[in-house]
Amino acid sequence: MFMLGDQLGQATALHHLGLVLRQADDYPAAAASLQQAADLFRGLGHHMGQAWALHDLGIVHQKATDYTAAADTHQSALGLFRDADNQPGQAVTLNNLGQLALQTADLDQASRHYGRALAIARGINAPTDQARALEGLGQVHLRNGDSGEAASHLRQALTIYHRAGTPADVHRIEETLRRHEL
Repeated sequence: MFMLGDQLGQATALHHLGLVLRQADDYPAAAASLQQAADLFRGLGHHMGQAWALHDLGIVHQKATDYTAAADTHQSALGLFRDADNQPGQAVTLNNLGQLALQTADLDQASRHYGRALAIARGINAPTDQARALEGLGQVHLRNGDSGEAASHLRQALTIYHRAGTPADVHRIEETLRRHEL
């Protein structure tokens, strides 16, 4: 039993270290730490630990512009979240997949991911995830040249960000609306 606790502590510490390294933009070291954490969590049968480590690893791959690895890792995390019926994890991961699809100009896929994230986030009353999905859908509509739908989604996101008290998000949306004259 003592050994199990040590391994869980080690997995948790590696996950935390990976997050610190990600903040420091040391993506190779962050990826290695998060992969080790995910592997340890998997070996322990701790599926939520594994899912969150993979979620964070996907973000690292995305920031490092390794889009194939990011997509694979996010999909693995999403599968674990689905298996556990963890809707907050699903919403967050679907938003990440939407952002990844937007970055790679796969607008149809981005729209699907953001739409699914929005439905889940509304169902569990997760305003930040709703706003992120709405913002993503607004970006998809902007790229598709549909300024009316873009403005609608972005304004909904703006309202939620205002309520949430997240000034950086409010500023980003206001700049987008202003820049596109929406």
